[in-house]
Amino acid sequence: MSTYLFRLSRFAFRRRRLVLALWLLAAVGAILLGQLSGGKTNDNFTIPGTESQHVSDLLKQKVPVLSGGQTQVVFAVPAGAKITAEPYQTGVQTALANLKKVPQVVSVSDPYTANAVSPDGRVALGQVQYSVAPAQVKDASLDDVKTAVKPAQQAGVQVEYSGSVYPGWRLVPSEAPELIGLVVAFVILVITFGALVTAGLPILTAVIGVVITLMGVTAVAAVVNIASASTTVAIMLGLSCGIDYGLFILSRHRNNLLTGLGVEDSAALAAGTAGSSVVFAALTVIIALCGLSVVGIPFLTVMGLSAAAAVLMAMLIALTLLPAMLGFAGHKVTKFISTPLRRGHHESVATIGATAPQRTFGARWARFVVRFRFPMLIAGVAFLVVLAVPYWSMQLGLPSGSSKPTSDTSRRAYDLTTASFGAGFNGPLLVVADPISSSADAQQILGNLAKVPDVNSTSVAVQTPTTVVFRLIPKTGPNDTATADLVHGIRNDRAAIEGTTGATVLVGGTTASNIDVSSKLNSALPVFLVVVVGLAFILLTFAFRTILVPIKSIIGFLLSVLAAIGAQVAIFQWGWGRHVFGITPSETISFLPILMLAIIFGLSSDYEVFVVSRIKEEFSKSGDARGAVESGTGLAARVVTAAALIMFFIFVAFMFTNDPTIKAIGFSFAAGVLLDAFVVRLTLVPAVMAIIRSKLWYHPQWFAKYVPDPDIEGDRLQETFHPTPEARPAPDPAPPVA
Repeated sequence: MSTYLFRLSRFAFRRRRLVLALWLLAAVGAILLGQLSGGKTNDNFTIPGTESQHVSDLLKQKVPVLSGGQTQVVFAVPAGAKITAEPYQTGVQTALANLKKVPQVVSVSDPYTANAVSPDGRVALGQVQYSVAPAQVKDASLDDVKTAVKPAQQAGVQVEYSGSVYPGWRLVPSEAPELIGLVVAFVILVITFGALVTAGLPILTAVIGVVITLMGVTAVAAVVNIASASTTVAIMLGLSCGIDYGLFILSRHRNNLLTGLGVEDSAALAAGTAGSSVVFAALTVIIALCGLSVVGIPFLTVMGLSAAAAVLMAMLIALTLLPAMLGFAGHKVTKFISTPLRRGHHESVATIGATAPQRTFGARWARFVVRFRFPMLIAGVAFLVVLAVPYWSMQLGLPSGSSKPTSDTSRRAYDLTTASFGAGFNGPLLVVADPISSSADAQQILGNLAKVPDVNSTSVAVQTPTTVVFRLIPKTGPNDTATADLVHGIRNDRAAIEGTTGATVLVGGTTASNIDVSSKLNSALPVFLVVVVGLAFILLTFAFRTILVPIKSIIGFLLSVLAAIGAQVAIFQWGWGRHVFGITPSETISFLPILMLAIIFGLSSDYEVFVVSRIKEEFSKSGDARGAVESGTGLAARVVTAAALIMFFIFVAFMFTNDPTIKAIGFSFAAGVLLDAFVVRLTLVPAVMAIIRSKLWYHPQWFAKYVPDPDIEGDRLQETFHPTPEARPAPDPAPPVA
């Protein structure tokens, strides 16, 4: 593999103008396609094979008036006032009349005639029903909804919205997290490399890859439902992996230059050696992300494929565009900045790293870990186990209005409804009885539903000659475990509710759908873990030609991901970070654990490949297993540290959004990366490898005979390649390090 990558990068270097033009053309084409497609993301989750999805399909067929999106409009007056008093009621009724004229609206309920005025008389609930699914409700229609309620607002009524679709429901992405992450990444790269050009190249190439991926996902969103979080995850991974992959190749390239190689030979050799690690690292991430498709949940499949496309783009750019850019940069990558207080410091550090890596801090850390390998192993594992303790208290759910910030209209609607009606009115259930033959049968089912524990109230929402839809209000909120128990209880005891009617009773609606999502995701975790870990085990075994390295990698991953999820539970579910991060404690987002398993496993394999490949490279040269751990870890430590910090701060930057889902994702990924890179890969891995020593590289003879060697370390390339250094002054000898 290293030879092919060497040839590819040399071609890109020599034809750099062509390569750059092709990538820029691809970026411009993607931007035009994304803008002209009109694609938009949404937050509608459908789960094929679940009862709630069956209810949705049944409503489309038999009660189409209830199959579309729905907005709950909350009208509230100041404390002490009554919504039935003038001029409030007149303003509300005028608003309701206007809502009936909004395009795509098929019905509007009047709270004054539908018994939807709160007992304290302060709040009234209006229901707006659309003719199309939430994702198909046009922004223009939602804008008209806001215009329609202005008479109520002018009369002094507070108007808020909730439901499956409402004004402001779409997540408007902010550029701030990306900009913050890029700025921090640039600072880290400047500190790492001490050169502005070297720091800027990985960021520039990563941004091009992200633009192409993001615009492509936007174009696909015109024909496929794509969750809003999909683009966020794709940006996170596109930026972090793009910068990291460029960092690994560029670091090797600069070391080659500092040891006297010519620019072209150095760039090609760097891509042939470090590029092999990039390929295997990227493939591991891509396998993990594509593995989300085995769960059988469309929105999660699309999210995984979108992120996988971002990682694939980052890999292709690192192997082609980066060598081309290195051709444009020439020797500028070794043009160091000089600070007034420490002149020549950056050049000295870089030269030492290239010519005397045993003198670096990373090498000293590696020697410390190897020397105290047993205490470091015990302390590291104990630390991760303690962090993982909250994991066992994890409760899954999808975000509701209660988890939104108070600046969000759905949160204000949730609070107003809870205070005046009860939390259950924020998550009504739709109970469908079909076929139904008479009103007496409908009343029998209605009476049986009213007897179910934890039911606040029931009413007939729609009745047709063959189907009746009941609106059931639980006593508890949509994310309360008691509500989930209520849904499962009705389904498990449906025969008693159906009575002698001969109808089949099904439970659906948004709340039931969210419960089904969480249940299916929870049950899919073991299957997903087995599939993804199994495929990655095969890939890593092929890469390193030993089974002990993949086993060690997987155990380390499990420790880091459990610790990261545990930290997330403590911060977001237990509420330890409510004041620090400005959050409202709520359930763990149901798709977050499985998403973390995919992404953290992929990223942890990145660091595993980069660290272990350098150790194996050193072992191949010396045959000293313990010495190879010290020198290989020392060689990889600086670049892995920079890569992990870049990923960490990019993920942390997304915590500065107002969306609680994005905050939880950003925190979880940041914690996972930090723990896996510094505790597992740079501490536990060297400790374990120093304990096992050369036995770690054992493989049976048949394996060596029948399985081809991918030469991930580039040994054969370095043995057969004879570079011709360009005529340039040799770097000044580095001063001794105190």
